[in-house]
Amino acid sequence: MKRFAASLGLLALSLSATGAFAQPEPWQVRFQEAVTPVMEEVAWFESYTLWFIAPITILVMALLAWCIYRYRASANPVPSRTSHHTVIEVLWTVGPVIVLLLLAVPSFQLLTLQYTPDEEPAMTIKATGVQWYWDYEYQDEEAPLTFTSIMLQEDDRAAAGKEDIAEYPRLLAVDNDVVVPIDTTVRLLVTASDVIHSFAMPSFGIKVDAVPGRINETWFKAEREGIYYGQCSELCGKDHAFMPIAIRVVSQEQFQTWYAAAQDDLESANQQLMAAIEESEEGDKLASAAE
Repeated sequence: MKRFAASLGLLALSLSATGAFAQPEPWQVRFQEAVTPVMEEVAWFESYTLWFIAPITILVMALLAWCIYRYRASANPVPSRTSHHTVIEVLWTVGPVIVLLLLAVPSFQLLTLQYTPDEEPAMTIKATGVQWYWDYEYQDEEAPLTFTSIMLQEDDRAAAGKEDIAEYPRLLAVDNDVVVPIDTTVRLLVTASDVIHSFAMPSFGIKVDAVPGRINETWFKAEREGIYYGQCSELCGKDHAFMPIAIRVVSQEQFQTWYAAAQDDLESANQQLMAAIEESEEGDKLASAAE
């Protein structure tokens, strides 16, 4: 029993470390696992609306079937000339109004949450869509940081230290990940330099158009460490399908170390960060196995 529990613990650590729910899965029909408060609300609202959609669909189908059977030509050779029924008129007017109100109120609350963080953002990142990659700018007055993020080519996996296909999937992994600290409110500014793109991160509940000459703003607060993937979600040209987004969530200490090192050498900072994460994961696995 202890070995079984330890195995489950190692599996949980492995999944959380690699962000197992941070990328599309074969035959996936539901949302990716929520990592931010906004995505948690999005998932809740989707389940909430199903409680209205399912019974309404069943009711309409039942009424159609009953009308088809009850008022078929063979059973009603003389068609009814009824043109008005007060009770029915009231029901099909008041009923939809109530349903719409029950849907509209939480919908507007969710919309407000998506653009209104609970606290002042601790950092600001600007994402600029370009055919066909992303430019990122950490807007820090004292130590700004800018870099380009391009889809990782298969021949470059070894040099980047990203050979694990499960953690760095084909067509989703990038050469330079966006790195943010856990439990930190991040302001995200989104724009484009050429055509319309769209910054989409499903596990964060983010999907924002990147429009040339305009800056759209949103935010996120990642509550679990790992690496999370998204894509451009607006048809932007021939390589639209090869414009992924990768955000790596790390501890506060790991982020500070990476950010300081990235000022001088981004590639080296990325290698050091991945080594530190791997070392931390190994330590957690050994500690869990010992328990």
